[in-house]
Amino acid sequence: MKVSIDYDLCMGDRNCNKVCPEVFGYDEDKMQARILVGTVPASSEAKVRQAAEECAPQAIVITD
Repeated sequence: MKVSIDYDLCMGDRNCNKVCPEVFGYDEDKMQARILVGTVPASSEAKVRQAAEECAPQAIVITD
């Protein structure tokens, strides 16, 4: 699984970082989420899907 963020939509509320800190970091300067991994580890896939579902502006894009 791959994951990316549409930075035009990201509101920087850190919810994805709270749900899955193994995959989502936070850029304090840009006040936006950032991806920490190239490929999502299998052990984090469920949390990444949860973060995407909970992302209000739907900025998280998952590619299987």
